[in-house]
Amino acid sequence: MILTDREDALAFLSKIGEGIAHIFGSECEVVIHEMFGDHFINVAIYNGHISGREIGSKLSVYGNVSSFEGEEKKRITNDYINQLVTMPSGNILKSSTFQLKGDNYHFALGINYDITVLSQMKNVMAHLTDVTGDLKHHIIGEEQTNIEAVFNACVEIINKPIERMKKSDRVALVMLLKERGAFNMQKSVPYVADQLGISKYTVYNYLNEIGESSI
Repeated sequence: MILTDREDALAFLSKIGEGIAHIFGSECEVVIHEMFGDHFINVAIYNGHISGREIGSKLSVYGNVSSFEGEEKKRITNDYINQLVTMPSGNILKSSTFQLKGDNYHFALGINYDITVLSQMKNVMAHLTDVTGDLKHHIIGEEQTNIEAVFNACVEIINKPIERMKKSDRVALVMLLKERGAFNMQKSVPYVADQLGISKYTVYNYLNEIGESSI
């Protein structure tokens, strides 16, 4: 679709924004910014109670006012996908922003999903499912799961080649391995370290970061 006119572009984004808000419900805020080089204004918003903004507001979800200079101006006019935002109220949002530019217009579509309750539920579930031991490893004659199979399954969940993983990805992988009991297996730490190309001490540090002090 080619949008050459400002009004057509705004109508298109408004239609998309309203649809997204309806699909994901009252915890999903969708806002349309009209960008003017060094400043912007909110020209449409759905579920604005999430951030407390209205049409005409000059605030972005990142807490910035409408006027920008230098690197800040460059930053606010970029696309951002799946970013974590903590609001002054303490609420936590997953936020994405997409730019739409034409000869006589520049809009930005922002999607902000409030995951505060989901994050709290995640913590509750982590406490509810936490155990101090695993009896299955004490059952005589029961074959333990192969560490390689568990490792490969967890890598598939992360869905990123090992060589492209950042620290956050490796920590998430170690967390998955821990949840699946991989570190109850013999020589699991050296195996994981070798596969990730890091030292076994780094693996222990990752475990400490996610609350595991010993194996």
